[in-house]
Amino acid sequence: MNSILFHTTDWSSVAVAEYSGESGVARWRTLQYEGFRIRLVEYSKGYKADHWCKAGHMVYCLEGEMTSELSDGRIFTLSKGMSYLVSDEASMHKSYSKDGVTLLIVDGHFLSQRKEGIFNPWRF
Repeated sequence: MNSILFHTTDWSSVAVAEYSGESGVARWRTLQYEGFRIRLVEYSKGYKADHWCKAGHMVYCLEGEMTSELSDGRIFTLSKGMSYLVSDEASMHKSYSKDGVTLLIVDGHFLSQRKEGIFNPWRF
């Protein structure tokens, strides 16, 4: 991976891409780097994902609330100040938000499961 020099991000200047869900819309502002990306994501009121996601993520809730349903039936609610972490292929999940939510999401190759075991966040 190439070095990332110190810089600040004015998220309001990052282009927005919109993705329709089963209902509502997700608005992504994305910084793409070699091997990972950082996204500021807003789910509209009534947003519901239109697919089961099997990608790994580090998700931090900046504002609002969302619910993630796992394919095994478990349900988790994330609200302001909370986060979750999941590796690629570890837990299929689908998210929705009744009143809207703003999330900071980091994902990339470092979240993939390795032959020697699940992702170790302290080994870079």
